[in-house]
Amino acid sequence: MTAIGILGAEGRMGQTLVALVAASDSLSLAAAVVQSGSERCGDVAGSLIGNDALDVRISDDPQAAAAVADVLIDFTLPDALANHLSAAVAANTPLVIGTTGLDRAEIAAIDQAARQIPLVYAANYSSGITLMLRLAELAASALNADYDVEILETHHRHKIDAPSGTAKALGERIASARGVELDNAAVYARHGLTGERQRGDIGIQTLRAGDVVGEHTVMFASEGERIELTHRASSRQTFAHGALRAARWLTAQPAGRYDMQDVLGLRG
Repeated sequence: MTAIGILGAEGRMGQTLVALVAASDSLSLAAAVVQSGSERCGDVAGSLIGNDALDVRISDDPQAAAAVADVLIDFTLPDALANHLSAAVAANTPLVIGTTGLDRAEIAAIDQAARQIPLVYAANYSSGITLMLRLAELAASALNADYDVEILETHHRHKIDAPSGTAKALGERIASARGVELDNAAVYARHGLTGERQRGDIGIQTLRAGDVVGEHTVMFASEGERIELTHRASSRQTFAHGALRAARWLTAQPAGRYDMQDVLGLRG
């Protein structure tokens, strides 16, 4: 039985994770952590999913969670990352990170922590997206810059960062395959008299509407043909199942930074 500590338990992904852990025969809920000052502190975790039999008490203490969990799963906000990394390292507890919108300094902090603990960081925990990342990379390697690249991502109206971490990850894979830096090739918005598209541009466009869980399309378009890779998620359980799979896998790994390609055995 793997004991899971969930950081960000009252969020959309956190509640989905709590429900899946509660329904699992091989996982147990060790801790449910919420933002400091939340009215949920002291409630039973089952209140998050309408199951009061799940009597683990909700807290705002990631250090205490790290001390009792076999692995932590973090779906919170970037400003909580440093505290969560510190708690995981201090307790030598593996950590799965699903927080998006991280900057370069925060990614560097993840790399630093991964020298001491096993850590999975992915922009998206869907198995389908993990395969899509690989397919986009292969397509970019096979098709030259005569093929224009556009990435379109759509999410629900409540998502607070744009473009999505997955869209940026797709762009990074494509840019790397073409031997360029995404920062030098990305075009995030077009408006007005923009002039002709530049050879090698990687367009990344964002839509926010309704309750869309997540959609990503990568288009490779040239004269006379177009290739499109599309992934549509219809339930957050897709991502939660992937994060739990990563958590199980991570408990048997040495210190280091991993991603879903490692979890699924797609590396190399």
